[in-house]
Amino acid sequence: MNKIYIVIPCAGSGSRAGGDKAKQYQEVRGLPMIMHTLAAVMDVPSVEHCLLVVAPHDEEMKGLLDNPPLHFKRSERVSVEYIGGQTRAQSVLAGLRALRQRGAGPEDWVLVHDAARCLVKAQWIEQLIDACGADDVGGILAWPLSDTLKQSQQELQNETQGHMQKGSTTPSIDRTLDRAHKWLAQTPQMFKLGPLTQAIESSSDLMTDESSAMEAQGLHPKLVAASALNIKVTYPEDFLLADAVLAAREPHSASTLHQMKTL
Repeated sequence: MNKIYIVIPCAGSGSRAGGDKAKQYQEVRGLPMIMHTLAAVMDVPSVEHCLLVVAPHDEEMKGLLDNPPLHFKRSERVSVEYIGGQTRAQSVLAGLRALRQRGAGPEDWVLVHDAARCLVKAQWIEQLIDACGADDVGGILAWPLSDTLKQSQQELQNETQGHMQKGSTTPSIDRTLDRAHKWLAQTPQMFKLGPLTQAIESSSDLMTDESSAMEAQGLHPKLVAASALNIKVTYPEDFLLADAVLAAREPHSASTLHQMKTL
């Protein structure tokens, strides 16, 4: 049976989140955000191993894993590689290659997950695994778009000039886009190690997710509905939402938050 691995790229600075440290280390509900993310993904028993890909000189992650917060224990199922790149694609590719060096095979499954999606639930990850386990391609967690979608005139003008200047002026609406059949891509995104490695190697460093690399190969990943709460914490106000959601879950997840599984 093919094994299942998780790669979490953690090499970014998260400058849009503000604060004096990378956003994955900023606190949510009293813990560094990455610890909530790890707690969720490691609650999936079928995951063989979780590989954190961090920047070469990242001392914060080493400190967390060597001296984890209260209720967390070190686990052999979690390891860290200091091989993160300048872009997400570079970090993910480095993680995939590291898995191969550790003995993972090209037909094994890899779930790539954003460190900043700390609200993910193990049951959503299991839904993705169940939906894609027998598929030839794989798929992603996602959520149908519900808001009205606008295209800004300012960005269109800047794109035609070959550059983007978001925030330089208040943009105007160019048009309303049809939201039918449109989904918000989330993570994890689940693909086989060999094909995903080849797809990223063939794609631009500007790719924003793994699915787009697979799509560029003419493939059609599955869309597996998760939840609108599976947000990527990006801006300062997102921390408030994440904190509130985790607080609301506490009475229903005491075993996770107070006994804390081994990480």
